[in-house]
Amino acid sequence: MAPGILPMSNYSDNIDKAVTAREGEAPDAYELKKYLSSALPGFDRDMIIEQFPGGYSNLTFLLKTSGKEYVLRKPPAAANIKSAHDMGREFRVLTALKPVYIPVPTPILFCDDSSIIGSPFYIMERVRGIILRNKAPKGIELTPAIMRSVSESAVENLAALHSIDLESSGLIGLGKPEGYIQRQTEGWIKRYVAAQTDIIEDMNKTADWMQANMPEDGIPAFIHNDYKYDNLVLDPENLKNIIAVLDWEMATVGNPLMDLGTSLGYWAEAGDNDALKPFNLTWLPGNLTREEVVERYAATKKISIPDMLFYYVFGSFKIGVIVQQIYARYKKGLTRDERFAGLGHVVTACAANAQKAIRYNRISHFY
Repeated sequence: MAPGILPMSNYSDNIDKAVTAREGEAPDAYELKKYLSSALPGFDRDMIIEQFPGGYSNLTFLLKTSGKEYVLRKPPAAANIKSAHDMGREFRVLTALKPVYIPVPTPILFCDDSSIIGSPFYIMERVRGIILRNKAPKGIELTPAIMRSVSESAVENLAALHSIDLESSGLIGLGKPEGYIQRQTEGWIKRYVAAQTDIIEDMNKTADWMQANMPEDGIPAFIHNDYKYDNLVLDPENLKNIIAVLDWEMATVGNPLMDLGTSLGYWAEAGDNDALKPFNLTWLPGNLTREEVVERYAATKKISIPDMLFYYVFGSFKIGVIVQQIYARYKKGLTRDERFAGLGHVVTACAANAQKAIRYNRISHFY
């Protein structure tokens, strides 16, 4: 078999599945059925609501009817919907992307009436496929050959997103590229301070270093800002094919290396702290290392290999802040999801990796 070609397997029985919704998180079924019956032609009111268990931010539900399946996205309880939980903006992003970027679920309907289920929400098509979360889906052996191919496809697909023409696509209107790096750096530091529950010196030192080492903005691109394995839907018949990219809540126009840096922050290697490994199965044998990710990205984009130190440090810090925000919600009693109880250790591990990168002046092999 030629290098890079995977044996054909059909994993249709292993597609990502929804489960019983967590207590207190499911939308009101009666009001939702009544609304969708009038808003969606042909909608079947015989509906079951289930929840996709992955993710820590916006909530994702499967609406099953006798004739069709839909996906509903809504903010978590007590979320600031003017920020990363803006359902209307996420719907607009999907609508603008769909004509120019193939692996995007088709947006169907947006509702800004919070009286229906307690918050704005939107409906999109369900894309049936494999999602690699914190462990291999049951019945699938993630061999080194598979992981090599998936990791390469993931990087190439991110490079393709960053290559979309902003002007002809109209995507330029969805962001403010000028001053993006400074705005993001200062913004995430402020978010950390606002969500801080414990003193983590490495987070504070990383914040100081970033403020002193910000690069220029560079050429902008449309960026996802949360690009990792569990936001990719893979083809059940060939896992190297990415059939959809999910969770566009933080997408915007900005520096593409900031996007790559965030992905690298999620890209745990085998020797990294175990607290980072639930982010991504990138630590399994066969995956590209973080340095190889950058090399593959540069080759795909046909650019020189960029210096990623700042962007990786920023990505690690940003992920630490995201986790800290979720942990703060848990500590305040705003969510009862027990997955969040140990997230303080994850913040510490993110900060430690950022400091190792600064100390060793590299983004891989800290062990």
